[in-house]
Amino acid sequence: MSTLDAKAVDFIRRQHLFFVATAPLAADGHVNLSPKGLDTFAVLDERTVAYADLTGSGAETAAHLRENGRIVVLFCAFEGPPQILRLHGRGEAIEPSHADFAALRERFAAMEGVRAVMRIAVARVAVSCGHGVPLMPYAGERPQIPAWCEKKGPDGLAEYRARKNRRSLDGLPGIEA
Repeated sequence: MSTLDAKAVDFIRRQHLFFVATAPLAADGHVNLSPKGLDTFAVLDERTVAYADLTGSGAETAAHLRENGRIVVLFCAFEGPPQILRLHGRGEAIEPSHADFAALRERFAAMEGVRAVMRIAVARVAVSCGHGVPLMPYAGERPQIPAWCEKKGPDGLAEYRARKNRRSLDGLPGIEA
């Protein structure tokens, strides 16, 4: 399937956690897999999704997308019937200097620390059983990242990103300052 149907969109909206995987072109480069939460995912249309990328310790996803665009997003049901849904596609890191940033940013709740919006053109939607995924009840969101971002403030976050997010582990360009 190459588009998101109503059933897939409903499944995505019920999930509290998703995973993002990217890789550089270099055979010896570091593959990156990151968990994401905090209600930062949005379905824009049947072929486009996005998520708010919060300031963090690395910039692998942004660097890999800048280099080659390849990305897969995975959702899995930890509650209810088992299911796994993968979105394969091409992504781009939309940073504050990009003309589309403000409109995309409005799709997400107000929170400190959004350094980019990752926009993904979905090429393949794959659903599988998920029978191996454990049942785990949702207990809530962790408050650490929003609290840390709020404490740092805009200037502190900009300084942190300039120091920690300019390059990937493999030396690729990451988040622009």
